[in-house]
Amino acid sequence: MTTPAKLTLAALRDAVHGGAVAIRAVTRLESAGGPGDKVFPPTYVKEGRSQTKYAMEERIVDGRRVPTVLLDSVASQANRTEEALLEGWRRGELKFPVVSVDFSQVEGLADLEQITSLQAPHRIADALLRDSVDDDGTPFRQTIIGKEFTDSRPNHATGMYKHCPTALVFGVWDSTGPKGGMGAKFQRCLVSEIVGYDVVTGVKTASRIDPAGIEKKAGPIYELKGSPGEWTSLESEAATEKKDKPVLFSRKGAGDKGSPATINHGNIPPSIDSEAGGVTMSHAVQTVVLSLAGLRRLRFQMGVDGTPIPPGDRDAAETAARTALAALALAGVVYQRRRGYDLRSRSLLVASEPLVFEVLGRDGGPPIPYVVEDAAELLSSAEAAARQLGLGWSSEAISLKPTPKLSHLIIKSRELTAAGDLEEPS
Repeated sequence: MTTPAKLTLAALRDAVHGGAVAIRAVTRLESAGGPGDKVFPPTYVKEGRSQTKYAMEERIVDGRRVPTVLLDSVASQANRTEEALLEGWRRGELKFPVVSVDFSQVEGLADLEQITSLQAPHRIADALLRDSVDDDGTPFRQTIIGKEFTDSRPNHATGMYKHCPTALVFGVWDSTGPKGGMGAKFQRCLVSEIVGYDVVTGVKTASRIDPAGIEKKAGPIYELKGSPGEWTSLESEAATEKKDKPVLFSRKGAGDKGSPATINHGNIPPSIDSEAGGVTMSHAVQTVVLSLAGLRRLRFQMGVDGTPIPPGDRDAAETAARTALAALALAGVVYQRRRGYDLRSRSLLVASEPLVFEVLGRDGGPPIPYVVEDAAELLSSAEAAARQLGLGWSSEAISLKPTPKLSHLIIKSRELTAAGDLEEPS
């Protein structure tokens, strides 16, 4: 492969303006434990005739059918990239707008600290933000910021760009706002996933010896009268229901009702799980694609100050804004790479090659390789260039406060969780 050049702002701008359709990065990954070590993919609810709880499928690679497994989905990768961006933003290295809900002063919820638009599932359009207010007590959707982003759409994207540019990179559907399902949709422009190749499924064993020797037949275990979430083994102390029948203790995901396993006591006989027993693989691949064609669908009729962009300046201004978004996306990929690939328990991967971005020309031909030597500087330069044309953004946090009803809902949910009252009805 050609030796990669440094990706400059000029080269990125040329690619965004129309010289390329996408930028990709394909990285080979290995299990941190070495060849033959197991990796545990995410599990899903089985459907149809599926033999495992993993997302298994065959893919065509070099003309052959290869058994593969999904190790990290597009949605999960987006979350990890957003977390990496948030980390860079908090350190002051990356500068872009972030909206957050501050729980730090709410009694019982201070541990949540701030939940930001990079953490909320629906980004700036999430219900957590919708149900919060500014310092004056104005509901978020009724603030200037809320109105501007609510009115945004792909052909009029300045409001979203100004207040939450990451939503234009990762995509957002404003389905919780005043327009409901008719709210604006912005497609995901940055896509990444990690897939394991040449996969062989394994089995997982489990057992537990209770040092106290508590047996299953030592039950039943009852819910303690007057104390939801507490237990007793004495029927005389048990809460009762219809016809004074004692209530068996239960906790979601913790054994059969009334068994010592519901309170984490007792032996667990040795067992084998063949549906979620991990996999071995030849290698894994992370594939990242940034759609420049997708970015070019975003139009910017107005500057961030609300004035129309003169027709003669429109093309340059839009290219500058899209370039800033591209730089933001690449920064996310670079910062995620720095965080590593610890996907979950027993799923630690390591890269076996440097991170190289390839620019794919619109007319085919060999991709042009680049390296991003300083993602923060590239982003800063791109944003500064857009600012000169009326499309800069602020890096200060936009802080909201949760409404009392939102805080109460979270606290009530925590209480139910602690009491074990979230079990599905039988």
